[in-house]
Amino acid sequence: MTALSDDIALYGQQIEAFLAHRFAPAEGGMPDRLGAAIRHGTLGGGKRLRPYLLAISAGLFGVPHRASLRAGAALECIHCYSLVHDDLPDMDNDALRRGRPTVWKAFDPALAILAGDALLTEAFALLAEPECHPDPDVRVELVGTLARAAGGAGMVGGQVLDIEGETTPLDEDAIFRMQALKTGALLRASAEMGAVLGRADHHERAALIGFGASAGLAFQIADDILDVTASSATLGKTAGKDIEQNKSTIIARRGLAAAREILDHAVSDGLRALEIFGPEADRHRALIRLFADRTS
Repeated sequence: MTALSDDIALYGQQIEAFLAHRFAPAEGGMPDRLGAAIRHGTLGGGKRLRPYLLAISAGLFGVPHRASLRAGAALECIHCYSLVHDDLPDMDNDALRRGRPTVWKAFDPALAILAGDALLTEAFALLAEPECHPDPDVRVELVGTLARAAGGAGMVGGQVLDIEGETTPLDEDAIFRMQALKTGALLRASAEMGAVLGRADHHERAALIGFGASAGLAFQIADDILDVTASSATLGKTAGKDIEQNKSTIIARRGLAAAREILDHAVSDGLRALEIFGPEADRHRALIRLFADRTS
């Protein structure tokens, strides 16, 4: 493993431990089956890349990883809720996620919907708690940043466009907009929330938002490429779903070679956004390259 992969894995273990403790069975807590569904959807897999991006972005301003852990866990709750809902029969109808049955397959669709709902609300509970940050103004800004990224003008809106694109093909501009919302919004928020925790100035925050946008595009284009080039065993989820469901993607619109060219441009744009930072942002630079070069 590379130093970056080791760093991501270590921070991912910390997020995993935090979530395991947060969602551990407790007398007087949530119903047992709901807790089991939430644990199934959040634990035992996942790269935790969004919390890691938040942590290294906050780290640019001297915030230690442990101080960003709660905000990172909130991000991961939103991400996991989105996956639980995306996999539902009336959405992507997927039976495999992270190498095992999806939540609705392991339990049932109704419980999967409710588990996703619980994860969504838990994210904001985490950010609102004083342990997240001693300054209530920072906590409010974190809540607002994540809510905007996850809502109708962000991730949820992107999912709507994705579904609509199955029956009404999207043009290239609409595909980029869909990807910027569905995938990019949460990655932009990851970088921006790190800037909020670190009390970055306007220029630093804008640079990280720009980086997050480029990282989101790189991640999504790489995901689209893997969907047509990798196996289900490698991905840990069902390969070939984009073609099967007639998804509107850049590959469907312009082909694999053009998608790879767009991916290269996204990486270049992300690196350019980081020019105001010195070597302290080298993990960001390595991360966007990892997004582009990943094999699963």
